[in-house]
Amino acid sequence: MPLSGRVEVVRGASESSVPAELRDARIPLIATEDVPACAICGGLATTPYARGYDYELRTCRNDWRFVRCAACGHVWLNPRPAVGALSVIYPPEYYAYDYEGRVHPVARWAKSRLDDRKLDTILKRLPRPPRTYLDIGCGSGRYLHAMQRRGLRPPDIHGLELDAGIVARLAKEGFSVAAKRVEDADIASRSIDLATMFHVLEHVDAPDRVMKRVADWLSPNGIVAVETPNLDSLDRRLFTDSFWGGYHIPRHWHLFTPETLGRLLTAARLEPVATLYQTGHSFWMYSIHHRLRYGPTPRPRLARWFDPFGGVGLLAAATAFDLTRAAFGARTSAMLVLAKRPA
Repeated sequence: MPLSGRVEVVRGASESSVPAELRDARIPLIATEDVPACAICGGLATTPYARGYDYELRTCRNDWRFVRCAACGHVWLNPRPAVGALSVIYPPEYYAYDYEGRVHPVARWAKSRLDDRKLDTILKRLPRPPRTYLDIGCGSGRYLHAMQRRGLRPPDIHGLELDAGIVARLAKEGFSVAAKRVEDADIASRSIDLATMFHVLEHVDAPDRVMKRVADWLSPNGIVAVETPNLDSLDRRLFTDSFWGGYHIPRHWHLFTPETLGRLLTAARLEPVATLYQTGHSFWMYSIHHRLRYGPTPRPRLARWFDPFGGVGLLAAATAFDLTRAAFGARTSAMLVLAKRPA
């Protein structure tokens, strides 16, 4: 049964266009809400951009669409899941809730090395070592622990995470954590030297309000590092119609290019200072997986080889491919933008 609220199935979707695995009536149609205005410029005129289904988890059988602002180029999901449907599209088995349990030990080790490299790259860009740190969407706390290893005291290390159980555990370790959204968090103005948002901004309902709130928390010359999918990338162009892994339908609500993200940061009175490119290995893997599994000639057995949680061989190849491309200046599908609060 659908949740209360309006249920949207995009006009024009025929039964034959729906992947066979998503025609099961036991998979719900969930309630949606319209998002008519662009979060960056407020524009109302849009053009179709992409459409698809929940290819990763099959939590619902709605036909979803992304639209593009005719004025500034920003892309967002419209309509998007209603608030009451969040527990459906983020089920307990969602990978972010059980990352350690689902990932191969070798892949976990490699991910930790990449995380350390990313954090060190950010720290080298700061005018001085940070005295305070905030990770928005801190998850299990791996970046909180990483900053502790780099010399910060736990009370000066802040984290926001909606999972109350994780927050309680991190609080026992002395970290300043809260189970709150950015909009509801109690953090002193001008108190944070470094804030990070790693693949969080694309999930929020109002990125403009979120960035203005974060900007207020930053100290003068404080830095926020925002990592998010990049629409201006090779894999997005190859799988643009429906299957690109970076769409992460229907959990990604806003998608950016370096240019549109720069406009969002500038509107929050932040000054972009660097754009770096990270590996988009999982996006490559999911893109190929979705095309093979749900395309015109489904090949589910072959698709399993490209599940990012199914092994390490092809995942390592995708990672190496993007690391090499980024080293030569290519725009990968995961961008890391640093912006500062001017003194």
